[in-house]
Amino acid sequence: LPYLQMENRLNTGNSNFTAMMEFVLLGFSDIPNIQWILFGIFLVIYLTILICNSIIILITKIEPALQTPMYFFLSNFSFLEICYVTVTIPRMLMDLVTQKGNISLLACATQMCFVLMFGGSECLLLTVMAYDRYVAICNPLHYPLVMNHKVCVQLVTASWVSGVPVVIGQTCQIFSLPFCGSNTINHFFCDIPPVLKLACGDTFVNEIAVYVVAVVFIMVPFLLIVVSYAKIISSILKLSSARGRAKAFSTCSSHLIVVVLFYGTATITYLRPKPNQSEGIGKLISLFYTVLIPTLNPIIYTLRNKDIMTALKKLATKL
Repeated sequence: LPYLQMENRLNTGNSNFTAMMEFVLLGFSDIPNIQWILFGIFLVIYLTILICNSIIILITKIEPALQTPMYFFLSNFSFLEICYVTVTIPRMLMDLVTQKGNISLLACATQMCFVLMFGGSECLLLTVMAYDRYVAICNPLHYPLVMNHKVCVQLVTASWVSGVPVVIGQTCQIFSLPFCGSNTINHFFCDIPPVLKLACGDTFVNEIAVYVVAVVFIMVPFLLIVVSYAKIISSILKLSSARGRAKAFSTCSSHLIVVVLFYGTATITYLRPKPNQSEGIGKLISLFYTVLIPTLNPIIYTLRNKDIMTALKKLATKL
């Protein structure tokens, strides 16, 4: 892997300050013998995510039985997943083919901004989906009134745009730091922890800002989801019918699995103390929440959902 480093040398007094013009993403260059195998695996995964999520979006639009708030949120979540993986996987595929990981500062900052933006939106949308299940199960008589179409659109819009100013501010704050010395990022995309490691000087304020944003966009939504599901489980257990309990659990279990997987890996990445961060483990965990979990999500939501399976069978029959 050619380690190309473009620098502007600026003499400030007696010291040399190095202004980095680009980074090099190491990606999976430490295992060069299986680069093409990894390319094939990630290409198949990317196409699977695109196709499966597109099918979910399509059937929730054309199937009358799926014209409900729950599936409206699910179709938005599927579209968000497509956006999320498109920010990282195509770039990773290109680097695997070219064997080069050169990325400009602007491209790196843009990638980080969109990864954080879509990741934050997923956290908020998963919270909205938990609230939808809470109203449906704990307050079913008022569900059509509370979760009307206007409210659903407002909740989805808020999930998409609420984090934008925060993410742009945080990205600008990180990339306003001076970068000197090595320009190699031991990662397959521009994420906060590996980029901060290359910054010169004191990054304490930036690390505190990362923790604060992580608490707001990861821990607070997660706690709201936990509270929602505590109330949901309490209500389900009060149902007299075993069939009713099973149906209620089945509508929530898919969402709960996705929540645990996504929030678990995101928490480990952004809320770990810095000294405990291993680059290899960090890269592996990032693979989970940027590649593996988006692959599992449509499978979890379709295989564990009778309505979607029925709609898929009807669509296959028509085709």
